[in-house]
Amino acid sequence: MAPSGVTGSTATDTGAVTDLDAPGAVTVGTPPPIVPVEPDAVRRLGPPHPTDTARGWLVAVGLALLGGILRFAGLGYPTDGGTPVFDEKHYVPQAWQMLRNGGIEDNPAYALVVHPPLAKQLIALGELVFGYDGVGWRVSAALAGTLCILMIVRVARRMTGSTLLGGIAGVLLICDGVSHVQSRMGMLDAFQAFFVLAAFATLIRDRDDVRERMAVVVAEGRIGDSPFGPRLGVRWWRFGTGVLLGLGCGVKWSGVYWVVAFAVLTVLFDLTARRAAGVERPWAGTLRRDLGPGIWALAVVPVIAYLSCWWAWFGSETGIDRHAVGDTVGTGGIWSFLPDALRSLWFYSGQVLSFHEGLDTPVGHPHPWESKPWTWPMGLRPMLYYYESGSDVSGCGATDCTSAVMLVGTPALWWPAIPVLLWGVWQAVTRLDWRYAAVLVGYGAGFLPWFVNIDRQMYFFYMTPVAPFLVLATVLVMGDILGRATRARERRQTGLLVVSLWVGLAVANFAWLWPILVGMPITPEHWQAELWLPSWR
Repeated sequence: MAPSGVTGSTATDTGAVTDLDAPGAVTVGTPPPIVPVEPDAVRRLGPPHPTDTARGWLVAVGLALLGGILRFAGLGYPTDGGTPVFDEKHYVPQAWQMLRNGGIEDNPAYALVVHPPLAKQLIALGELVFGYDGVGWRVSAALAGTLCILMIVRVARRMTGSTLLGGIAGVLLICDGVSHVQSRMGMLDAFQAFFVLAAFATLIRDRDDVRERMAVVVAEGRIGDSPFGPRLGVRWWRFGTGVLLGLGCGVKWSGVYWVVAFAVLTVLFDLTARRAAGVERPWAGTLRRDLGPGIWALAVVPVIAYLSCWWAWFGSETGIDRHAVGDTVGTGGIWSFLPDALRSLWFYSGQVLSFHEGLDTPVGHPHPWESKPWTWPMGLRPMLYYYESGSDVSGCGATDCTSAVMLVGTPALWWPAIPVLLWGVWQAVTRLDWRYAAVLVGYGAGFLPWFVNIDRQMYFFYMTPVAPFLVLATVLVMGDILGRATRARERRQTGLLVVSLWVGLAVANFAWLWPILVGMPITPEHWQAELWLPSWR
């Protein structure tokens, strides 16, 4: 039988595979000579995956359930007198409008609806089921945050080959204050984190799938049939990556940064797979075999998926700028061959882009919780989403109580970020460790672009989709500290102690911050004790 997914070749009754593009390829029915297997090439294509499949899923599902309990606990609190808090005031009413208007917002409210519709449609589903209250407008985000826990366990386990480290990744994401708070807000960022992490998960799965297919060809001794290596057939995991990236752009346009970053990653993954397999011309093979399908999967497919998010707008008569072509702009021009609906969406998008480009900090009137990207890796400037204090707040055992929700990164995870990232760069450059490189690309795609326009208003919650990559980088470092199971017992035990203390500290930090992550009533003295740094005030 021919290897699954490997095309451009034929199989004989002996199981041998020949590439139809290879010069002098044998004809069907003529068994080719058997070429000795290259065990080193098979080894280079990747170590075997963990065999504890049942335990791996048990850990992932168990941690997701635990994280879900924490994400959903008291989900309807707090509100601003029964209305949304902070930036929920933008998206929650728009989601409610979608329920009345077949999936579109008919009231721009703040002059223009400035984000794509997908996340608001997902919020609307929660409102449809539970009504217009705190639970209704937050339940979809809480579900997305819970599924992120499941995914990060599976991703970390696949990247490290360790169910233990996969479980640690789940624990760290559960205990990340940023991920926890954003999963309990009717805002957009939890959904973007979900789609970005899901796209990364399918991309890593595609990498392994490619290497598994290559290993089959190598094991059969057929890798030299063509100097370019074999064709790899349909790659459904990579196709899924493209769909998920397009949906991420349907939440926020910043998703395009990950489209570019993951497209570069998939090319590098394909190149290194062909080199590891011993392909004679890996660069040319990547260009000839992989680039075209890659452009389709990670350039065309995301665009199609993004446009699908606008289904309600395309079908509407009252959507903002739905009929801009003909009403606001002319119907002629060099792009007149395109449907008016697409040209109207392009016009609308241009208006939104102008809004974002002009969203600068007013001179002398900055937002009290605005921050710049150089403060984000360590979470030095968190955000206060909700605050109420005085005799109207009860439940803390004192006359006056304080209830607050603050978006703050758990210190044990966020404060070591700089050395963790620097170690990742060192490992990626000196050891060519693909795992660190992939995580750093995912982290950088959500962080570095914000340095392009420093004058723009920026906020710490932009790091929500980046938080899972910080968790993965931290877990990789913990794996290096822990060392291989074959190491000397004393060193292994020392590594285990360090990792245990680090994880325990993260859990303890999360427990201490819990009151200001969920708005629990506390005394004013306790509130002051929660504010560890002057920049937190």
